[in-house]
Amino acid sequence: MKIGFIGLGNMGGAMIGGMLAKGIADKDMIMGADSYAPALEKAISLHGIRTATDNREVAAFGDILILAVKPQMMAEVITAIRDDVPEETVVISIAAGKTLDWLNNKFGRAVKLVRVMPNTPALVGEGISGVCRNRLVSDEDMKRCIVLLESFGQAEEVPEHLMDAVVGVGGSAPGYVFMFIEAIADGGVAAGMPRSQALRFAAQSVLGSARMVLETGKHPAELKDMVCSPGGTTIEAVSVLEEKGLRGAVMAAVAACVAKSKSL
Repeated sequence: MKIGFIGLGNMGGAMIGGMLAKGIADKDMIMGADSYAPALEKAISLHGIRTATDNREVAAFGDILILAVKPQMMAEVITAIRDDVPEETVVISIAAGKTLDWLNNKFGRAVKLVRVMPNTPALVGEGISGVCRNRLVSDEDMKRCIVLLESFGQAEEVPEHLMDAVVGVGGSAPGYVFMFIEAIADGGVAAGMPRSQALRFAAQSVLGSARMVLETGKHPAELKDMVCSPGGTTIEAVSVLEEKGLRGAVMAAVAACVAKSKSL
């Protein structure tokens, strides 16, 4: 299976690294292109994949073609390559806000299209991707795409009308979590801990808490209650977070993210 990448930035690089690490594809079966020369050089030095300077060459190469470019660049990229994509190629877009109909209209012909919203924890093999497809993508095609995406995390098929929500709770969510980790660490520094140590404690606490949610199947509220001893330190902290509106602020942030995704 030959895989083409147009765009070799952080997300494209993470996807390639995962595929190679899991043996999903050999480096000779991956070709990439990027208009930014340092990204192209980094892909060669890190992964040893085949590269091209012309997106059209990559478009014609792959059984699967991954468009790992920003939403604002997508129209220009598709216009340049649309006549070079073979009929049987599955085209995967990771651009937020660009619907299957929008993508199909830009190609101007029937194309097998898959939309994916990954997130940056893919860089450490812990990403999660929401996936949807158009009617031309067979179950077998979709199975191959899911296998690729699971090489750097988890992947779930969702109806397209939920893809903007996936951006809010998946694609962009690491940004909120990083801010939360930083804030916890700042609190530790204020209490006298060295910053590097405070960051390790904060990050590991978030990692462990997330695993508890995933592995126990318990509701986060139940797990929170397990930590909150009567009259204890945790309930004191939780009361402050409630007073300051943590949950409302996060929900509003997700809503704003979803609205922005819909507007792209």
